[in-house]
Amino acid sequence: MYRLKGHVDKKVFKLIANTSKEIGNDAYVIGGYVRDLLLNRPSYDIDIVTVGSGIKLATAVGKKINQSKVSVFKNFGTALVRYGDDSIEFVGARKESYRRESRNPIVEDGTLQDDQNRRDFTINCLAISLNEDNFGELVDPFNGLQDLEDKILRTPLDPEVTFSDDPLRMFRAIRFASQLGFTIEEKALKAIKDNVHRIEILSQERITDEVNKIILSPVPSVGFYLLDEVGLLDMIFPEFTKLKGVEIKEGQSHKDNFIHTLQVLDNTAGRSDNLWLRWTAILHDIAKPATKRFHKKQGWTFHGHEDKGSTMVKGIFKRFRLPLDEPMRYVTKLVLLHLRPIALSNKLVSDSAVRRLLFEVGEDVDDLMKLCRSDITSKNKQKVIRFLTNLDEVEAKMRQVEKLDDFRNWKSPVMGKDIMDTFDVKPGKVIGTIKDKIKDAIFEGIIANDRDEAIAYMVTLASELGLELQTQ
Repeated sequence: MYRLKGHVDKKVFKLIANTSKEIGNDAYVIGGYVRDLLLNRPSYDIDIVTVGSGIKLATAVGKKINQSKVSVFKNFGTALVRYGDDSIEFVGARKESYRRESRNPIVEDGTLQDDQNRRDFTINCLAISLNEDNFGELVDPFNGLQDLEDKILRTPLDPEVTFSDDPLRMFRAIRFASQLGFTIEEKALKAIKDNVHRIEILSQERITDEVNKIILSPVPSVGFYLLDEVGLLDMIFPEFTKLKGVEIKEGQSHKDNFIHTLQVLDNTAGRSDNLWLRWTAILHDIAKPATKRFHKKQGWTFHGHEDKGSTMVKGIFKRFRLPLDEPMRYVTKLVLLHLRPIALSNKLVSDSAVRRLLFEVGEDVDDLMKLCRSDITSKNKQKVIRFLTNLDEVEAKMRQVEKLDDFRNWKSPVMGKDIMDTFDVKPGKVIGTIKDKIKDAIFEGIIANDRDEAIAYMVTLASELGLELQTQ
């Protein structure tokens, strides 16, 4: 038998082993922790399965490590204990059966083998014994160790049943393939294609959680190509699949925006772990199908796709149950502005245009520039070098402008209250007009970003608008 005794030398495993012996129940480390241990991946979520009550074992372990609070979930028969950086979940071994209309199983007490049978993939069935007679021994009934070495995802039982019973496993298969760089076995891949309709019983939140994990994987395009291949992507994200394809008219074609978007996503993943920046990469060209036009002289154009795309973000976020506050505003803003830095690469661009961009994008300017660099996907190396050089020049312009003023965090030196108090006017359109003109004057360099100059300019503007100074 394959033994992992040296891999379970953490104090907590010895403690769990001793406690389970006292209680009289066998215990095993199982699932993702074992998989990641064998793959040398960091993992802080430890699953313990015991042949008996998981809650009873967790409570006893909690007492021994002076953990006053053990989180108990009676409905699920599980309990959670914190130990240093580790989160340890205890559950009793169980067997499951499913009803057609729900992914929530009917659960009964079971053996270790029952518990391994119910799991999604052979690499997640692996267990390490914490029992005295075979401590550290690997329990591998489905040859999961070999599948780890072969980098293949197989289901322990019939994949048609596995994916029909719990269709979330289809997304998990694709997520693991994307995260680990594994291949899905042909039989399992066919079963996913046969069962895509079963996602109707899944909640959007569970689907989105898996999609986000795919987006955060090292090379997220792997997951999206698989989602597309099996037919899931069109069901959950039709706007994305509409980007596919190349149209040719009068000998002129455009690039495949689906492939381009996934290249941009991978490029962004290489520059940032920020989930929302990666979502921006996915959505930056999402409106190209809606704005595609053909002109005999210009060829294919997508004018205004950044504006249209920014208006589509909210609907997509709503459907995916993504946060509608700061993350959505961030993505909307960057989708809207993603073409602006390229436009600023013209050497004749004024400082005022740079100031305006810095003001509009604010603290997210560095992320915008990462997106812009990721958006360069040409196979022409000289073209890529030219575009990247242009972006270097834009960033140099930004630094030059910011030496004088911090326009990322710019606030007008004149407030609405200043205007109302000076001219005894009530809130209204005229206040906004004056503020906008002051902002434009500062950005254009007509006046300095200075309160005294702004107040003097305000008086001039007000006079032109027929406002009179408040008399004391």
